[in-house]
Amino acid sequence: MKKIEAIIKPFKLDEVREALSEVGITGLTVTEVKGFGRQKGHTELYRGAEYVVDFLPKIKLEVVVSDDIVDAAVEAITKSAHTGKIGDGKIFVSTVERVLRIRTGETDEQAI
Repeated sequence: MKKIEAIIKPFKLDEVREALSEVGITGLTVTEVKGFGRQKGHTELYRGAEYVVDFLPKIKLEVVVSDDIVDAAVEAITKSAHTGKIGDGKIFVSTVERVLRIRTGETDEQAI
């Protein structure tokens, strides 16, 4: 099993969710986060004063999938989150050792 974490632009969330649904992923976790990479921040004007916004709003998606659909899920995220502009985001894939569904006690692939 693999955990896929993707940092994407907020307006791409619905498109990414639909793409993941098409490859058979039925559940995911979404968190509103802030951060920056090469995109850096930008300046804004507030009440006549200019200030730097270092952290930009992003969405973090987390999904745990079986090994056989990892590549399809990563491709779905990549295609649907792509704008071609700086700040499109990143995808991280890591190994998951164990999953347990609290309600039923199911483990690993059955718990996904």
